[in-house]
Parts: sequence; structure tokens; C-alpha cells
Amino acid sequence: MDEKKYTVAGIGPRIDSFLRNIIREGGFALTFEIAEGDHIHPDLDDPEVAVKFQGRDVDILLENRGELLLAIEHLTMEVLGVPGEDHSRIYFDANDYRILRIEELRLSAVAAAEKVKQTGAPFHFNPMSSRERRIVHLSLRGESSIRSESAGSGPYRQVVILPIDMPLPEPVRPPHREPESPRSGGRRPGPPRFNR
Repeated sequence: MDEKKYTVAGIGPRIDSFLRNIIREGGFALTFEIAEGDHIHPDLDDPEVAVKFQGRDVDILLENRGELLLAIEHLTMEVLGVPGEDHSRIYFDANDYRILRIEELRLSAVAAAEKVKQTGAPFHFNPMSSRERRIVHLSLRGESSIRSESAGSGPYRQVVILPIDMPLPEPVRPPHREPESPRSGGRRPGPPRFNR
């Protein structure tokens, strides 16, 4: 068995110190527990350390698909200097949100793969984080007639599922927005307006 790179005894005190500051400065009604990682799903790598939040403000962490929970997790990884390839070894959760999200992504990947097999057309997921893209890729690693690829860049990076021999299509580009004009009160330039 491989020796763990991250342990509660090793990295836990640094996580604890950072999160206590975040909770205090943010005025959140939250507590947390740092524990050994759980066995989440047989197809996925098990995390080594889990941080689980409880408290009155847990709902705030989970709004907008766990946006604040993911942001705090990301900040913690950056402050502690955890390299990107190790982010899956430490996970943050509240009310089993992450476990439910993993299952949702896994089921979505399987359904999308079936659709690609039936239609022969590629399927584009909405943009998602590197951790979520990895879940989709791992969920489909046993497939022989389709493959999954990441496409796009930055916050627009997404997973594309396509037949095994189909070239990867050009990524969908985000819509171009005209810069707002400071003289237009925040409106974009447009045709002149005439008063009658």
C-alpha cells in the first residue's frame, strides 16, 4: 500500500489555522472537522484528508453549486502550497455535498457517453473545475468506443465526450462582450437615441 502524502497530523494544523482565520474574519457561524479521507466511490481515487463543515452557515457554503465551499478549498490549497496535481488528495465538504456531486457527475458522464454512442455526435459539458473534469474522465476510463477530452481554457475549460476516432472539435468560445463605455453610464455603445 502506498504511503500517504498528506495526513491529518501533517497538514491538519496548517489547515486548521487558516480556516479559523477565514471563519473569524468572515463572521461565519461554522465549525469544521479535519479527518482521514473517506472511501467516496470505487471508480475514483480516495482523498487522504477530508475537511467537513457544520454550523448555521453551511447553506451559504453550498449556494450556487458550492461556490463558496470550493473557493475556500481553493484558497486553502494555494496558501498551503498544495500543487494542482495533489488537489484531489484533500477535499472539503458540507452535508455530503461533494459525495452527492460526484455521483451526479458520474451519472451524467455515463448518460452522455450513451448519447454519443447512439448519435455519433460529440457531447459538450458545461465548463467545470479541474477536479470535476477529472471525475468525468475517470468515470469513462473503461469505455472502448468513446473517449473524453478537456477542451477550452481558463474558466471555460470543459469536457467533451466523442467517438474514439473523431477529432476533437474546436472549443466553443465564450461570447465576446463589448467593453462598457465610461461615458455611457455603464451602457455599451449603440445606435444614437433621438428624443421625439
